[in-house]
Amino acid sequence: MALAGVLWDVDDTLFDHSGAERAGILRHLEAEGLPADGRALGLWHAVAEEVHARFTAGGLTFHEHRRERARRFLGDPDLPDDRADAWFAGYVRRYEESWAAFPDVLPALDALGGYRHGVLSNASLARQERKLIRLGMRDRFSCLLCSDRLGTAKPDPRAFRAACDALGLPPQRVAYVGDRLDLDALGARDAGLHGVWLDRAGTGGDPPPGVHRVRTLADLPGLLRRVTG
Repeated sequence: MALAGVLWDVDDTLFDHSGAERAGILRHLEAEGLPADGRALGLWHAVAEEVHARFTAGGLTFHEHRRERARRFLGDPDLPDDRADAWFAGYVRRYEESWAAFPDVLPALDALGGYRHGVLSNASLARQERKLIRLGMRDRFSCLLCSDRLGTAKPDPRAFRAACDALGLPPQRVAYVGDRLDLDALGARDAGLHGVWLDRAGTGGDPPPGVHRVRTLADLPGLLRRVTG
């Protein structure tokens, strides 16, 4: 059976999250009179990775995870909720001002018009819905599933299978495209989908068995034509 559906990750796959995050936090730190340098960037990314993992595992609510990121980054564990909320909101404003899709996204979606498309993300539904609307591509996807509503997150096979159900297709007829080898490509493969690792930076060598690797979404249509379900 040929592939009939494509599920997509959002951040750093469709949307340049890393670029927007970098620009947003540097502008926020400058506005706050704090050092805006490589060391600050490294700390920001390390804190975000650790705290977001706790959020996706269910250990923190969405607002708790934002407050924890602010407290950890500022080195102030006793920062009151309202001040943590205000500080993080300042970052979010500057981050959102930098939102942009990667230039290869819309051409790839146009070239894949014959497939059913959906989104599966570990971020919140409200945020990803708003992001896709702002980027002018929400109507490209028949379904949008996010971990906060699913009650499970990638790489749990239940998340991928729920997204396949939303597309109305069995996993073997669906490809999942994402920038993370572990959460996206391997998670999809282990759930019975075709995992496609979008390695924009070219950081990896040959992909693990059962995983496809592309450097740009321009290569995706040709890859999917060669893959059978």
